[in-house]
Amino acid sequence: MSEHTATIRWKQDEDDHFTLGRYTRVHEIAFDGGTTIQASGAPQNVPAQFSSEMAVDPEEMFVASLASCHMLWFLDFARRAGLDVQSYRDSAVGELGKNAEGRMAILKVTLRPAVDVVADAALLVDLHHKAHEACFIANSVTTVVTVEPQG
Repeated sequence: MSEHTATIRWKQDEDDHFTLGRYTRVHEIAFDGGTTIQASGAPQNVPAQFSSEMAVDPEEMFVASLASCHMLWFLDFARRAGLDVQSYRDSAVGELGKNAEGRMAILKVTLRPAVDVVADAALLVDLHHKAHEACFIANSVTTVVTVEPQG
């Protein structure tokens, strides 16, 4: 078993009116390796004056974690198969909506990986399937995750 940490830091701006619901949603996330990012509530969910389009929102991080986990497993399985992967790009998309219980959730994430590698298409499909089955994040969520390899 391993442990993974993130430290979240938020504080009121000088002009916030917290008790009236008018406060910044911009915050900082520090990871155990030393990387720090600016985060915010999604601009689609929070008034513009209280969010930041330049920051990463939780929904984006969720989609990115699924895509990143899938990629890391795919690269490992491709290496084991003797492939020489030159590059990997995924234009992943998450769909937010109401689930069966009427609660807002990321209902579906579609991964669209494009891999620069010389390999049989059937082998690539198999490697993506293995990567999806092995991905810790995909195995941890109820969200439907589909993989649509590109070209």
